[in-house]
Order: sequence, then C-alpha cells, then structure tokens
Amino acid sequence: MFAAAAIAIIITMVLALIRGFIGPTLYDRILAVNMFGTQTVLVIAILGFMMGRPDFLDIALVYALINFVGVIALLKYFKYGSLSIGPGEERNTEKSSHMDKS
Repeated sequence: MFAAAAIAIIITMVLALIRGFIGPTLYDRILAVNMFGTQTVLVIAILGFMMGRPDFLDIALVYALINFVGVIALLKYFKYGSLSIGPGEERNTEKSSHMDKS
C-alpha cells in the first residue's frame, strides 16, 4: 500500500516537472517548484516509514521549511527585483534625490 502511494507521488512529481517546463507564466513555474518540493517531503516521509526510520521525518520537516523559505524568497525577488527591498521601502532613488534638492 505504501509502495503504491510512493509511486503515485512520483507520478505527480513528474507532472509537476512537466508543468514547470511548459508553464506559460513565471508563477506557474514557481508553483510547480513548490509542488515538487512538497511531493519530495512526502516521499521522504513515506520512505522513512517504510524503512522503519522515524528520523526521516525530521529531515522531511527541515526540507519543507527550506522549500517554503525558498519559494517566498523567489516570489519576493521576482516582485521587487531584489531580496533587500521590502514593501515599505522605496525602489527608485530618484524620488529621494528630488526631495533632497528642494
């Protein structure tokens, strides 16, 4: 039963890769990367259960956290063009230079 679940998850991973390659927009590709990472976490958890190694769950949780932070960083980078610019900060320095001159 767990082998069938692992095979089904691997099939969905292949579908996520296909979606990532043919995705028409950038956000489709980022969503496919996120889905692939989530499926990887599930495969690690299932393999740990099948092999009788509960410490694989810790590895799966760490990988899930890395996947989440990575996807958030990618979205921020593609929205703002840099990882150092936040929603409240100005992106263009010309506005501040006009204020200094007056």
